Amino acid sequence: MENAWPPWARRRPGTARERWLPPEESGRSGSGTRLPWLSTLAVTVFVLVGSGFAAHDQPGRVPLDGFARSLLVAGSALLLFRHRCPRTVALGTAVTTAVYLAAGYPYGPVFVTLAFGAFAAIVAGYRKVAWCALGGVWVCHVLVAYWLYRWLPPPHDGPAPWEQEFFVLAWVVAVVALSELARVRREQLARARAERAAAERRRADEERLRIARELHDVLAHSISVINVQAGMGLALLDSDPEQARSALTTIKDASKEALGEVRQVLDTLRTPGDAPRSPAPGLDRLPELTEQARGAGLAVEVTTEGAPATLAPGTDLAAFRIVQEALTNIVRHSGSRTARVLLTHAPGALEIRVDDDGPATAAADGPAGGGNGLVGMRERAAALGGTVEAGPRPDGGFRVRARIPLPGTHDPGRGPDTDTVLPADTEEES
Repeated sequence: MENAWPPWARRRPGTARERWLPPEESGRSGSGTRLPWLSTLAVTVFVLVGSGFAAHDQPGRVPLDGFARSLLVAGSALLLFRHRCPRTVALGTAVTTAVYLAAGYPYGPVFVTLAFGAFAAIVAGYRKVAWCALGGVWVCHVLVAYWLYRWLPPPHDGPAPWEQEFFVLAWVVAVVALSELARVRREQLARARAERAAAERRRADEERLRIARELHDVLAHSISVINVQAGMGLALLDSDPEQARSALTTIKDASKEALGEVRQVLDTLRTPGDAPRSPAPGLDRLPELTEQARGAGLAVEVTTEGAPATLAPGTDLAAFRIVQEALTNIVRHSGSRTARVLLTHAPGALEIRVDDDGPATAAADGPAGGGNGLVGMRERAAALGGTVEAGPRPDGGFRVRARIPLPGTHDPGRGPDTDTVLPADTEEES
């Protein structure tokens, strides 16, 4: 049952002395380091003044003296530590109240200190301690009122009427009920705060993943183009200087574009509340993408089927990045020098298919596979409710197929939210 309590209500481990001491004395840090001086002082004044007035209406009780006032002050002073050690305060106020009543002093605001102590203990999660404190005071009052009154002051006192005990019992039940309501409310607030914190962490994690995907897609494509063009330029530097110059120009353009896109991603980190300074890339930049691929030695044929629909910015960006990553994988890992891109605007969905006819080849200057290309594709599609399939074709070559549902439309071909995961040895990743 203790595990079901809120974090602040769980008992601290340690020896019995450490559990009953405040966190500062037991060598642990706890919440509530500021003592409630003002509220404790107000309760002390109220109890002292109110008990004085109550004594005038109870001539049969023992008049207030120094010992009675010391008990009232002691019970009120304990409330100063009700947030640091609520169990000790609940039992301490119960003891001072029981002694006060057993001594025959007038009824009155003395019960206020007991109520505050029990309330603090219940709200902090120490319900059994609070119930024992309240029940102990009531049992002591019953014993004094119906049995021990013969030997305790005031003299010549008789048994109390049972109606009085019902009133005391009702008061105890009311204190417990109010305290339990406050405890439940506090648990609800703590649970809501924890859920908000978890949601913020999830949003932060999703944003980090999004930025990581953007940086990977931008850098992987541009650096692949630069790598191919640099190798071509070095090979043709002596035999064909004009072709080497063209390769250097392609390197310059690809690096400039990569720097611009990386700067745009980094700007979102510096000013997350501001709108991007330039629009995110979309399918309208496919001609530029195919031109870059052609500069890297890959001829790309783009075909569109169906009536193109206006895509949301997120969908447009995801589609562009999927095509970009598929072409980057072909440049890096395929022996084919041709690729075919098919965009199908189906009812309720955008379908993307990228094919190449060449066998897979390991990169000459780096490890093959082991990257995040296909993982990033699947994450982008899954974030929009779509799927990505990638693997070798039966007739040779490699195929990447993606299906992204369009917001606000019905996708009749949409199946369960699952991505097709192929065996590790059939994947090509950048």
